[in-house]
Amino acid sequence: MRRVLAGMCWTFGLVALMVAPLQAANAQGSARARETRTAARAAVTPDCRFEATATGRVRAVSDGRSFTLDDGREIRLLGIEVPLPPAAAERGERAEADRVAAEAARAALAALIAGQEVELRPEGADRYGRELALVRRGDGEPARDLLARGYARVAAQVGSLACASLLWERERAAREGKLGLWGEAYYAVMRADDLAGLVAEQGQFAVVEGKVASVRESGGTIYVNFGRRWSQALTITISKRNERNLAAAGREPQRLENRQVRVRGWLEERSGPRIEVSRPEQIEIAERY
Repeated sequence: MRRVLAGMCWTFGLVALMVAPLQAANAQGSARARETRTAARAAVTPDCRFEATATGRVRAVSDGRSFTLDDGREIRLLGIEVPLPPAAAERGERAEADRVAAEAARAALAALIAGQEVELRPEGADRYGRELALVRRGDGEPARDLLARGYARVAAQVGSLACASLLWERERAAREGKLGLWGEAYYAVMRADDLAGLVAEQGQFAVVEGKVASVRESGGTIYVNFGRRWSQALTITISKRNERNLAAAGREPQRLENRQVRVRGWLEERSGPRIEVSRPEQIEIAERY
């Protein structure tokens, strides 16, 4: 219950900040400096340059990553994950934490874009038919703003490793400042050797960090193991058909051995906790941080 009450505090406190002018909300000089450096890199990074191909006016915000335009198009922000409201029947401390965090993210996104004209760069669609898109309003991008204030985490699908690097920097600043989600144990970076914790989060989106103990291949699958016994720690599974794309982006599976990495994706339980990796931006080399 203490954790839930803490979550309610950051909900109301941070939503109030979002309603205020954006620059006033970001009062920390160090955070501004990071964002300035990031914006400068974005301007010279072709893979992450924003080139709008569509526009629209936001009619309604449905959750912290999704909204509807006046013409009826449903848009999902590319590059971020936010907690979503639990089912009505779900009870308990975790369900309440998700409920509070989901409403905080929705209110924050609404404060940024509700009723506003936005520019979009569509990048396909999700399984629900929503357009996945990079979104910009004025000179800012809502996904980056939500990350910088701790309402969201970087998703498994970003679009490119170059864009992921920019988003990781904003996420890292919020994590170091324990803003929003990063002040809650449920959404913290998990340890790859925390078997009980990983199993408890089965079915959830997670960010997990650890040192790779071994890389093995069997059939058409590559197994990146974080423990000497694969069933006692996280394992990353990579289909052989995705190996070339990962290697081209500097994420060659065999070269991950003995490296400290941070991986993000959906936790599964298959004789031990696993995350399936198909995109290079799911793997962040964490040693230099």
